[in-house]
This record gives sequence, structure tokens and C-alpha cells, in this order.
Amino acid sequence: MTQPMPAFFLADSLGLDFLNSVATPVDTPIDWLEDGEGLLAWLQQAQLVPEAALRLARERAIPGEIDRLAGQARALREWFRGFVREHKGRPLQATDLMALDPLNELLKRDERFAEVVAEPSGESTVFALAQKRRWNSSDALLLPIAEAMARLVCEEDFAHVKACEGPACTLLFADHTRGHARRWCSMALCGNRAKQAAHRLRQKASSGQV
Repeated sequence: MTQPMPAFFLADSLGLDFLNSVATPVDTPIDWLEDGEGLLAWLQQAQLVPEAALRLARERAIPGEIDRLAGQARALREWFRGFVREHKGRPLQATDLMALDPLNELLKRDERFAEVVAEPSGESTVFALAQKRRWNSSDALLLPIAEAMARLVCEEDFAHVKACEGPACTLLFADHTRGHARRWCSMALCGNRAKQAAHRLRQKASSGQV
């Protein structure tokens, strides 16, 4: 299914952007992982999987295989949403590790390796050690998602993981603002709606309607 708009990447964390792959931007919920093509499109937009690996997944997949994988991605998303919502607003504790067993089990499937590559540097070339991944099965497409989730757990202060204050908004974000005063998923979305609602309320108050 072709989605009517690009996915949201406004959480300042790919792990949270994955949770935000289902949302209600206006009135109708959109699930960018609704089917296999939706999953591949989201991975492409998130720049988590090389184009060549996405093409290979399409070519190798048997009928229904990528749709099945999208179902697994949705289940993973909702499991992790439960973890994030339960623990957001406070630092993670050692006792929270056990709840992450499903994530660690997925990470164990990874086939990463290091490779020396040549990279341009001005007019010369330098060698660098690059981390690569083998894409031997369609299931491997879930591994960069799992890594993004793990980075959220390991690199973000959960005390600053927040839910948007928009009344109907389900989006989450990592608050990296100075003073950690961010309230909205986006000023262009819920922030602007809140400003308009406050303006209407002030107008009613000044006219004696409230």
C-alpha cells in the first residue's frame, strides 16, 4: 500500500521514530508499516538499510514473506512502545534490564563484520574500518531497527523521553532542548494547534463568552 505522506522523523531518536511509524497526523490513523512495501519504504526513508539490500529483499522474497516481516515489525514496535511508555520520565535502572530480553534475543541474530574501505579525503584517499552487515535473509531487515532501539536504551536519558502533550497525539520524542522544555512532537503540528486553541480561548475570554 502506498502511504499518502512521508513518515515522521522528528523524535531526535531513530528508536522513537520507529514507534512513531504509526500516528494520526490529521484525523485518520496511518501505519507506515501496514504491509511489506510500507516496511521497506520506511526503512529506506530512515536510511537504515542500503538500497541494494532492499532490492535484494524484494527479489528473493517468496509471496507474502515481506508482509509477514512487516507483521513482526509491528509486533516489535508495540512491545517496545510498552517498555518506553512504562519507563519514560525517569532514568533506567539495572532492574529494567530483564524486560529487554526480547530485544537482546533479536540482536543476537546479527551478522556484522568489519571491512577496510578506501574513502576520499580531499585530493588523497584514506583507509577506514567500516562496519558492514550481511543481509542473508529478509529477517535481517529487522536488525538495524533493533540496533536503533538499543541505542535509545543505551544512549538516551529516559528522564527526557516524553510523549507529546497534544490531546490526541501519540508521538514520542527525546527532549534535547536546553532546559528540557520541549512539549510538542513538532511546533508545525501539535505546537501550532495548541497556539491556535489558546488564541481562540483568549478571544472568547475577551468577548465575554467564557
